[in-house]
Parts: sequence; C-alpha cells; structure tokens
Amino acid sequence: MNSLKFVPPEKGFLGLNANDSIAPDLARAVVIPFGLEASVSYGKGTRNGPAAIIAASHQVELFDEELWSEPVREFGVATLEAPGISGNLESALTQIEGLVEESLERDKFPLVLGGEHSLTAGTIRPFVKRHKQLTIVQFDAHADLRDGYEGEKFSHAAVMRRVLDHDNCTLVSIGIRSISAEEIPYLEDNSSRISVLWAKDQDRWDLQQVLAARAGVPFYVTFDLDALDSSLMPATGTPEPGGLFYWQAVQLLREVSRSGPIVGADIVELAPIQGLHGCDFLAAKLAYKLLSYALAGRK
Repeated sequence: MNSLKFVPPEKGFLGLNANDSIAPDLARAVVIPFGLEASVSYGKGTRNGPAAIIAASHQVELFDEELWSEPVREFGVATLEAPGISGNLESALTQIEGLVEESLERDKFPLVLGGEHSLTAGTIRPFVKRHKQLTIVQFDAHADLRDGYEGEKFSHAAVMRRVLDHDNCTLVSIGIRSISAEEIPYLEDNSSRISVLWAKDQDRWDLQQVLAARAGVPFYVTFDLDALDSSLMPATGTPEPGGLFYWQAVQLLREVSRSGPIVGADIVELAPIQGLHGCDFLAAKLAYKLLSYALAGRK
C-alpha cells in the first residue's frame, strides 16, 4: 500500500498552501490525474486534460457561497503524481483500477480526472466489488452503449456498455442527445437497468423521482464534459449542441448528492484548447463542487 505518490499540495488540485492543506494520509479526497488517450475518434487532446484542470484549479476560490464555507478545509484533498500510462488500453484500465483500489483501501474518496471516457470501465471495478448494488450517474451527450467501436471493445463509445457488463450496476444517463441505431436494441432490452434523461426533454426531467427508485444504493458519478452545451464547452473531442449549462449541471449534481451517498467520481474528456482557459476553469470548479457535495454536506 505504498504505491501512491503525492505531489506537494501547492502543485496539486486547488494549489493549496501550508495553511489550507493537510497531510495526504489525513485527506479524505484524492485526485487522480489520468490522461488516457487511446481510442479517441474525433478531436484529440484528452491526455492534456488532467494537467489543465489542476492548473486552472489554482485560480478557484476555496470559499463556496452556497455552502457558506471553504469545504476543502472539512475534507482535505491530496493529488497523486500523474502516472505513466500504458499504451495498451486494457492495461491502462488495469492501471487506473489499481490506483482507485488503493485509494479506497486507504479510506479515501477518489476523483479521477481524465483523459478519455473509456477509463470509467476501469475506475468502477473496485466499487463493483465493494457494493452489492451500484448506480452509475452518467452526465454525457452520448449514450456510449455500443458493444465496441472501430474494433475496440473498450472504446470511449462503448464505456457504459462495459459498465453494464457488471450485473450489479444500473445506469442513470443525463443529457443524452446523440445515440446510434445500433445502441437502441440494447437500450430497449435493458430498460429496467437504464434510465435516460434525454436532453430534448429537459423541461420535463424529474431526476429526484428517477433516483428515488434507487434509494439506498450508492452512486458513482461519471461526468463527460460534452454533457455541457458546446457553446460553453467546446474543448472536448465531440462537442454537441443542446447540452447543459453550468447551473443546470450543479443543480443536478446537488440532487444526486441529496438522494444518496456518492462514493466516487470521474470527470473526463477535456481536450484543452490553447488560450481558451475558461473551459479548463469550468472543469476545475465543477470538480471542486462535486467533491464538496459528496464530502462536505450542505447547510
């Protein structure tokens, strides 16, 4: 249990100084940068996502006006050194599985910063082993229910299909507005395990009701940044119009945190655009908000 290597807090997530940080062993949250880029099929650059998010996070105010506190002081956060990532996708998934596993063994909340979305197939494995039932809450523009894509079983376009290979997982997908005909039969055949909040129906969403049906089941949140509208988040490989805006996303995350325990999370698919640092900052602020909802509670 000595393989986790942490960066100094001033170089890690939020850029904490000595007065704001606590020792890694005492921090409840661990940020795992994992710049996987192995099966991207349109825009590239996800390997640079984690570093961009961490750099931007140094500009995020620690005080949260909603929670009326500096939540990080309550839970503490440590950041791992960015690992060398295997060029083989299945081996890379085993790598991230191991990092998450050790984080959980140390009783920490893992937040993985990607990297392409395929990494979720690895991150959820330790949770699947620990929980009799697990609900994946997927923020995304794409259903990702193909049974492989361009010859790759573990493609980013198939990641939710790989998640649902685990019989104890169910899926709540939020913001979907792109799905292929080949995914529809699987979606229809698994309607008891998959709930989709289609982007076209945003004015009729009732996430609270959907989550209430999973009362008592822990949540794992996977947030693909292309869930956000492309006017707000162009820095992703497959930007889609018609998506969420920031306060919508925050409200939905808050609803998830109120409905049950969030046990882990990832934020994926940032492909930074030079000079467009607003996208990096948005991802960083969203990451802090997610940690705060999951770990700090609310007034």
